[in-house]
Amino acid sequence: MKWLTCAVLATIAYLFASPVSGSELLVEAESFTDHGGWQLDTQFISEMGSPYLLAHGLGKPCQDAKTKVSFPAPGKYRVFVRTKDWVAQWDAKGAPGKFQVAIDGKPLQETFGTESADWFWHDGGVVDIEETDVTLSLKDQTGFDGRCDAIYFTTDLNAKPPTSGSQLAKWRKQQLGIVEDIKTEGPYDLVVIGGGYSGMGAAISAARMGCKVALIQDRPVLGGNGSSEVRVWAMGLIRRGKYPRIGEIIEEFADRAKKSPGTYEEFGDEQKEAIVRAEPNIDLFLNHHANQLEMKNGEIASVTAFDTRTSQVRKFEGTFFCDATGHGSIGALAGALYDQTDKGRMGMSNMWRWDEADHETTFPETPWALDLTMKDFPYPRDHHGQWFWESGFDKDPLHGAEAIRDWNLRAVYGAFNAMKNREGASKHKNAELTWLAYIGGPRESRRLIGDVVLTQDDIVDKREFSDGCVPSTWSIDLHYPKKEFADKFPENPFISIAVHDQRVDRAYGYPVPYRCFYSKNIPNLFMAGRCISVTHEALGTVRVMKTCGMMGEVVGKAVSVCKIHDCSPREVYEDHWSEMDELLKLPGQARRETVTAKIEMPDVLLPASSYGPPTGLNPAKMAGIVVDDRQAEKSGNWTEGTGLKGYVGHGYLYAGQKGAKVRFPVKIEKAGDYEVRLAYLPHENRSPSVSVSVSGKQAKGMKRINMQEQPPIDGGFISLGTFSFTAGETAYVEVEGSGNGNVHADAVQLIPVEAK
Repeated sequence: MKWLTCAVLATIAYLFASPVSGSELLVEAESFTDHGGWQLDTQFISEMGSPYLLAHGLGKPCQDAKTKVSFPAPGKYRVFVRTKDWVAQWDAKGAPGKFQVAIDGKPLQETFGTESADWFWHDGGVVDIEETDVTLSLKDQTGFDGRCDAIYFTTDLNAKPPTSGSQLAKWRKQQLGIVEDIKTEGPYDLVVIGGGYSGMGAAISAARMGCKVALIQDRPVLGGNGSSEVRVWAMGLIRRGKYPRIGEIIEEFADRAKKSPGTYEEFGDEQKEAIVRAEPNIDLFLNHHANQLEMKNGEIASVTAFDTRTSQVRKFEGTFFCDATGHGSIGALAGALYDQTDKGRMGMSNMWRWDEADHETTFPETPWALDLTMKDFPYPRDHHGQWFWESGFDKDPLHGAEAIRDWNLRAVYGAFNAMKNREGASKHKNAELTWLAYIGGPRESRRLIGDVVLTQDDIVDKREFSDGCVPSTWSIDLHYPKKEFADKFPENPFISIAVHDQRVDRAYGYPVPYRCFYSKNIPNLFMAGRCISVTHEALGTVRVMKTCGMMGEVVGKAVSVCKIHDCSPREVYEDHWSEMDELLKLPGQARRETVTAKIEMPDVLLPASSYGPPTGLNPAKMAGIVVDDRQAEKSGNWTEGTGLKGYVGHGYLYAGQKGAKVRFPVKIEKAGDYEVRLAYLPHENRSPSVSVSVSGKQAKGMKRINMQEQPPIDGGFISLGTFSFTAGETAYVEVEGSGNGNVHADAVQLIPVEAK
C-alpha cells in the first residue's frame, strides 16, 4: 500500500506541488493542472494507495500532461518518479509504458516505466534547476498505458524516499508538516457510496421520499458499469411482479445502447448526472473516493472520502449508509459480515471495439502482449470485443485488481496485433483500434451478509418470502473460462463462457427479499447492487444493472420509513412492513419535500402492469393481428433473450436443440386472405435452414428460412405467404429447431390483404 493517508491528501489539496524543508519538492500526478491525453485512474486506490495518471493511447502516444511547480531554491536535485513496468510481473519484454519527465520542455535523460514489476521510486538522476518556477511535463512515448503516480525532487543527492506504506506516511507528515484540513458534510439522512445503477436508485428514491442524501462516486461520471467508461448495457426487466412501479426511477436514466459495448453517446453520462442534480435533496460528490469511516456504538457514524483531483478530504456524517460500491468496501471497513468465493468467481471484463478507417492504418508490434494468433480468440463480431473478454476467475478481485485489468489489456493488444501484423493483416488493412475500456467491469468480489442469504434453490424453487420485492428476471448466469481458448493460458484464461440456469421466471420475475439489502450486524448499513446478501450462484441472476438499480429504489424508500419511526432497517421489516408495502406501490415520480410532508403524485402516471411495458416494439401499435412469443406454445428447450435489439414485446425465443418447437396460435376474427409474417433477428449463430409451417382449416404451407440473413420487411419480418382463413378459427404458425444453429422465434403478424 502507498503512503497516502487522509492527512496527506488534505494537505496536497492546497499545495499540489509543495516545498518541504527548503530542499525537497513533491508533485502528485493527480494534481497536474492539465492531464493532456493521460487519464486519471482511480480504480486501484484501495490496492496501491493513490490515484495515478495513465497514458491510455491505444498505441498512439498521448498528449503531454503538464503543470507548473515552484522549487524552494535553485540547485542540483535528484529526481525520483513513482512508477512501474506494468508487464514485468509476467517477465514480458519491451516495457510498453515508457515515458519521460520534462522540465520546461527539456526531457530528463532517464526513461521511466522501464523497471520493476511493483510500484517503486525510479531514480531519474540529477537535474540542475536554475529557475525556481518551471513547467513539469509527462511525455508519453508509446500510448500503451504508461503510468505515473508521483515525482519527488531532493537536493540530498544520496537520499531515497521510503518504500513501505507506513514509513512513507510518517515521512510525509514529518517532512511536509501536514496539518489535517477535513471538511465536514451533513449530517445526512442517507450517505450512498457508489454511483452506479444501485447507488443512483437509492439516492434518487430516498431523496424523493424526503430524505437528505449525499451521493459519493469515485469517478467523474455516474453509471458504474453502465457508464461510457465501461459500457455494459443495462439488462434485467423492470416494472413487473408484485410491485410493478419499482423500476420507474431506473427507466429514467437507463441507457439505450443497441450493443455492448455501444457508443459513448448511447450511455448518456450527462443525462444521468442531470437527473441526479435535479433532485434538491441530493448533494452529489463526483471524483470522491471513500476509504475511511468512524464507528460509534457499533454503528457507522461517518465516512471519509478524498477528492481524487485536489485531494481535499471530506467527512460525511449520516444516520444511514448504503454500500453500493459493488465490492462491499464500506461494509468491510465497518466490520460487516461478508462472504467471498475463493475460486471460480466471475471475473473482470475490459471490452473494446475497432472500426474501419478510410485509409490503411498501422499498429505497433506488441511483443510484450499475449502471444496470440487469430485462432486464439473469438473474432470480434460487429467490430466489438464483448463481455466475454474476461479474466481473473481465480485471482484476488480486490488486491489483485490492477493485475487483472492489465492482463486484459495484454489480451486485447495481443489480439489486435494478430489482426494487424500477423495472419489477419490482409483482411484488416484499414482496421483501427478505437476504444478499449481501461476501467474494468468487475462482476464479483465481496457479498455482505444480511438477515437472508438468497440461494439458487430459493430462486429455482420460487421460495416465497413475505418481503419479496425486487423482481430478478435474468437467468442464473455464471461465467467460466471457455476451454476452447483457455488451454494456451491456463494460469489466467481471458475468454469466458456464460452458463445459464434457465429455471428463473423471466416474465414475472423472482422477488428478491428486502432482508438481503441490509447488514446482519451493522445496524445502520444498507447495501444495494452486486454486494447484497446472496450466494455465488444466486449472484448470477441479481447482478445485472436494472435489477441492481431496483434494489436501490427499495433501499431509498426504506430509509424514509427508518427516519419516520426512528428505527433500524431490520425493524422496517419486523414492525413497519405494511407502510413499506404502500411506498413500494408508489410511482417513481412520487415525491415529498421531507419525510413527514404529504406525498405528491405526478400529473401523468405510467400504466401499471404485472409485466411492465414492452421493452421492444409494442405489439399493440402494430398493424393486423400480432401474436408475441409470450403467447406461444413451446416444446423443448427454449431460451428467452433480449440481447439483440429490435425485438417485438419483451424479448424473443431461441433454441439450438433439434426438434424444439414453438407454435403461435392466431385467433381469426374476420374471414379473409391474410399475409402471414414471422419476426426474427438475424445472427451468425442462427440456422441457415429453419422450417416454418402455417396451418389452418384451409391454409397449409411450409417455408425454409435462412436466419443468418436480414429479414426483408421493416420491423424484422419475413413473409410466409398469403393464406385464406375462416372467421372464428385458430390458425397456427410453427417454428422447429433443426439442430444446425440456433432457431429464433419472436412474433407472428397477419396482415389483411385489403389493408396492405
